[in-house]
Amino acid sequence: MLNIDGLKVFCLLAVLAPLAACNQLSGGDSASAAETGKQSTSGHQDEGEDHSGFKHKGEHEGEHAGQSSGDSHDEEGGEHDEHAADKRRIHLTEAQRKQLSLKIGTAEAGSATAVVQAPATVRFDGDRVAKVGPRLEAKVVEVTRDLGETVEAGETVAVLDSVELGRAKARYLTTQARFSAALAEYQRDQKLARQEITSEAELLESRAAYLQAKAERDATRAELRLYGLDDDDIESVAVGGEQPLSRYQLTAPVAGTIQRRDLVPGQTVSAQQTPIHIVNNERMWVMIEAFERDLPRLSVDQQVQLQVRALPDQTFTGKTDWVSRELDEQSRTVRVRAVFPNADGALRAGMFGTARVQTDAEQRFALVPVDAVQTVEDDEVVFVPGDEDGAFRAVTVTTGDEGGGQVEIRSGLAPGNKVVTVGAFDLKSALTASGRSAAHSH
Repeated sequence: MLNIDGLKVFCLLAVLAPLAACNQLSGGDSASAAETGKQSTSGHQDEGEDHSGFKHKGEHEGEHAGQSSGDSHDEEGGEHDEHAADKRRIHLTEAQRKQLSLKIGTAEAGSATAVVQAPATVRFDGDRVAKVGPRLEAKVVEVTRDLGETVEAGETVAVLDSVELGRAKARYLTTQARFSAALAEYQRDQKLARQEITSEAELLESRAAYLQAKAERDATRAELRLYGLDDDDIESVAVGGEQPLSRYQLTAPVAGTIQRRDLVPGQTVSAQQTPIHIVNNERMWVMIEAFERDLPRLSVDQQVQLQVRALPDQTFTGKTDWVSRELDEQSRTVRVRAVFPNADGALRAGMFGTARVQTDAEQRFALVPVDAVQTVEDDEVVFVPGDEDGAFRAVTVTTGDEGGGQVEIRSGLAPGNKVVTVGAFDLKSALTASGRSAAHSH
C-alpha cells in the first residue's frame, strides 16, 4: 500500500510522463550523436531540458563529455560537486507551478526551543465593548442606528417610552416646585427675622420645611440619574417641552461600531436586557491555550505571532499581557492573553488560528517549517527561489533543534533569506522525477 508521500510522487510522475516520453526520443538522438561524433544542430530540445519537462542546466553536456574522455565523474571532486549542484536545480513552467501550489516565505530569526506554539482564538477587547440597554422597562419607539454603523460617545442609538420614567420625572417636577416654594418662604422669614418682625420659632419652622423640600428634590434628581439622565437632561425636564415625560433616549457610552441590535419598534425591553452592543475593534484580544509543560517559559510582555485559518497568508504580531494562575482541569492547559493592534480591522472576533509565543529574546538561527526541510541523496536540503520565475535550487543545510512546528537551520540558510515554506516535498518529487527521466535516456 502506498503511503501519502509515495502517492504524491506517483501523481507527479503521472503528470510528467507525457513530457518524459516525448523527450526520450530527443535524448536518444543526443546519445547517438555523441557516440558517432556527429552532433546535429537541429531536431533536438533546447540545451539543459530533461525528459520530465524540467530544465537542468548543462546536465547532458557534462555527462557526454565524461563518456567521450573515458573518465568517470568521481575522478575530480570539484567537477563532481559542480555537477551535483547542477543536478539540484529545477525550472518549472507556469502550469507546473500552479499544480504544485508552492509558497515562498522569509526565514525568521529565533530559536525553535524558545517558541511556544498553541491554538488561539480572537476576541473583542473586553475594555472596548459596551452592552447598552435601558435601566428600566421601556417600549421601543425608534431605532436610530443600525448594524455596522459607527457612533460617537453620547450619540442616540434608540428612542424609548417608559411609564416608570414618566412617573419619576413627574415626581421630580413636584419636588422641585415644593423646594422652590419652601426656599422662598425661608428667605422671607430670614428677612423678617432680621427686622425683628417674626419670631425665632417661625424662622426655624420655615428652615425645616426648606431642608425637607430640598432633600426630596435631591432624591428625585438622584433617581433620574440612576435611569441614565445627566444634569442637562434633568434641567430640560424642569424647563418642559413638547416631548412627553415618558420619552427616553438610549445613548452610546463609548465610540465604536454597532455589533449587535436586537431592537425593533414596539418591542418592550426590560432593565436586565442589553439589546445593543457597541465595539471598538482597533485592538483585539487573543486567547491562547498553552500546554502545561510550557508554563515555566511563559510570562507577560512576550512577542506573539498569530496566523488564522481565514487569512493564511497574513501574520499578525502582538504581546502577551496576562497568564492565568490556574490550569483547566479537563484539558490541562493554561490560558494566556495577548493584545493585538487591529487598525485595519482584519482580525475578527471568533477567528481561530495558531499562536507562536517567542519566549527567548535571543535570536540566533534561521527558522523554517519542518516540512520545508527535505532529504535528497542523504542530504538535508531546503529549496530557495532562483533569479527567474519558476527557478528553484536545493540548498544543503544543517538542522538544529525542532519545536513549535519549526526547525533551526544552523548552516546553509540565514535569517531573512527567501525559502519555499509550502510545497518542498512536491519540488523534491519533481526533481527526483526529472532525474529518473534523464537517467533512462542514457
